Amino acid sequence: MTQTWDAKNYGENAGFVHGLAGGVLEWLDAKAAEHILDLGCGDGQLTKRLGTTGASVVGVDASPEMVAAARERGVAADVGDAEALPYARNTFDAVFSNAALHWVRDQDAMMAEVRRVLKPGGRFVAEMGGHGNIAAIRVALMAVLVRHGLGDREDGVNYYPTPEGYERRLEQHGFQVQRIALIPRPTPLAESGMAGWLRTFRRGVLDGLPEALRDTVVEETAALLEPALRDEDGNWTADYVRLRFVATV
Repeated sequence: MTQTWDAKNYGENAGFVHGLAGGVLEWLDAKAAEHILDLGCGDGQLTKRLGTTGASVVGVDASPEMVAAARERGVAADVGDAEALPYARNTFDAVFSNAALHWVRDQDAMMAEVRRVLKPGGRFVAEMGGHGNIAAIRVALMAVLVRHGLGDREDGVNYYPTPEGYERRLEQHGFQVQRIALIPRPTPLAESGMAGWLRTFRRGVLDGLPEALRDTVVEETAALLEPALRDEDGNWTADYVRLRFVATV
């Protein structure tokens, strides 16, 4: 499964991604005149916010559609994979990432690339899905997919590590982990609720299903989750758990 993105859909249903990034931005503590890479910049909303610090910021994302949306916001952004960054060695003072690393298939290649493009003494600061992230959503979706004979479609979509496991992995690539934490963060969803979340963040899974089955999978998954994640006023909250870290080279 390859995740695909629609910038309009993302803008409507995923505003919380950049809206709730204050904590990881504090850990980054960007300084004026620093050269910073926003890895997995998406539609550029957070990249643009980073630029207000006075730092020189460039975004990179594997989705041409999202890079186009970032450029429309006036953000400098390039199309590129995390596992093969299109930048020279020792280019950046910091590599920053929010809500993107859990989509990266080859974590070791990504870490090697981040280390390559960082200057000596540079830092890698990121927040991603951590162990237990969207556990209820994943279980419900997998149950529905199994019911329709498609139980493997959710396999390997994301990588949600423990702090201990990710710290070991970073250290194997020559990083020194300064801070790392697993942070439960129940996340209110947009008005479109769980259906909007599924159509945004499981677009790749849904696109791989027979067209006639896609709405059924969304509806049945939302129905399973409603008792746990929808309140008496009809508001949905996703069971997010974030892994945040600062590592230096």
